[in-house]
Amino acid sequence: MTDLLATSVYLLCFGTSVACGALLVRSYLSNRSPLLLWTAACFVLLAVTNFLVVVDLVFLPDDVDLRLARYATGLTAIGTLLYGFIWELD
Repeated sequence: MTDLLATSVYLLCFGTSVACGALLVRSYLSNRSPLLLWTAACFVLLAVTNFLVVVDLVFLPDDVDLRLARYATGLTAIGTLLYGFIWELD
């Protein structure tokens, strides 16, 4: 039962980040605000991170570990958002 619950939580997190990323990309395409671009890029990368979590923890066997890729995409997502916040300050 806990595996099914964990899988559903992973899938819900992935779906939420995809939905947020899609809404932010759509908003950026209509407004062309630079801050929206950086936020959309962050959420798209967070969706990739959540996708890697689902693939790693649900579908791949235990001897395959995508932890480094998950951490790298998460760090890139946060770095992208911080870059946007710092350089688009005006």
